[in-house]
Amino acid sequence: MLDTRQPRYRWGQEVLAATDLYNDGTVPDAEEDQLLVVQGGPGEIVQVGHHAEANMPLYLVDFGVCVLGCLEEELAPAAGAGG
Repeated sequence: MLDTRQPRYRWGQEVLAATDLYNDGTVPDAEEDQLLVVQGGPGEIVQVGHHAEANMPLYLVDFGVCVLGCLEEELAPAAGAGG
């Protein structure tokens, strides 16, 4: 059995979008493939989860304009926020 991969970010932590984030079809009020958050857009972790099969943390991030589910590689720590 694999050890559960620990999340890099924590609930309440300020983060930045590490890349442009587009609607993958999960945001019903936006067109599919619409740009939702530009790279560097600020957000806050509002929930930390775990995908058991992939053994990877998942994050629910409030970017102000929308709340998105993100992978670690889609996020970067905000300046002075640690990570």
